[in-house]
Amino acid sequence: MKFFSLASGSSGNCYYLGNEEYGILIDAGIGPRTIKKRLRDKGVRMEQIMGLLITHDHTDHIKYAGVLGEKCGIPVFSTETIHNGMARNICMAEKIEASRRILTKETPFCLRDFCITAFEVPHDGSDNVGYYITWGTESFAIATDLGHIPSGVAHYMKQANYIVIEANYDAEMLRSGPYPAYLKTRITQERGHLCNDETAGFLSSIYHPGLTHIFLCHLSHENNHPELAYKTVAIKLQQNGISVGNHLTLVSLPRTSVSDVYALGDCSPKPQL
Repeated sequence: MKFFSLASGSSGNCYYLGNEEYGILIDAGIGPRTIKKRLRDKGVRMEQIMGLLITHDHTDHIKYAGVLGEKCGIPVFSTETIHNGMARNICMAEKIEASRRILTKETPFCLRDFCITAFEVPHDGSDNVGYYITWGTESFAIATDLGHIPSGVAHYMKQANYIVIEANYDAEMLRSGPYPAYLKTRITQERGHLCNDETAGFLSSIYHPGLTHIFLCHLSHENNHPELAYKTVAIKLQQNGISVGNHLTLVSLPRTSVSDVYALGDCSPKPQL
């Protein structure tokens, strides 16, 4: 399997997980031409996409989901509440009709070799999910846009070999930055976003030898820097005896450009701490 981000931030989000034959997309907040080009540049054809998984109904995650579903024939999976929220969103470039697929949280379903489970995350969309995806003995978990990490999210993250998780803002940058008070409150509340320190503390607490890759996603342009998010998490891991580059790979995903391609396959146990 391979993973890469096509975009990760408030300007638009989209992620790819798949192999040489088929794959899935998670969210579609960037344009279909951009998606097609960035996939093609990484050796993936749009015809290989089996499904689109939606995390929640905010525009930066769904704007072009209907185009992929209705024009490209890609099934769009999410909860009924999220689908209903997308139908009400006036920023949707195309409404979802024939491509609409309903899933239920905590009920696994399969697309080829992928077994996919949606789980609840705390955010302020109409409904909000992360995804736990397994194939063979390997597992991948993604949780973007969440204000804190409840036990349900931790349950899936603790099992994963590959984690994509939000590190949205640096607390001091947000506090001293230009955002109005109401927006700062929204970001820091329990249904808002995760700061670097919260993400770092959580990741250091759940490390296990089978965890080989951590991808930090949805970094704020105004209130964070990729290097700062990376450093905050790396230092916290190091304080707990976990060495980036030795025990695991740590990546801050770019906001508006495509990331490198990461091969997911070696889940052999890493050195014990």
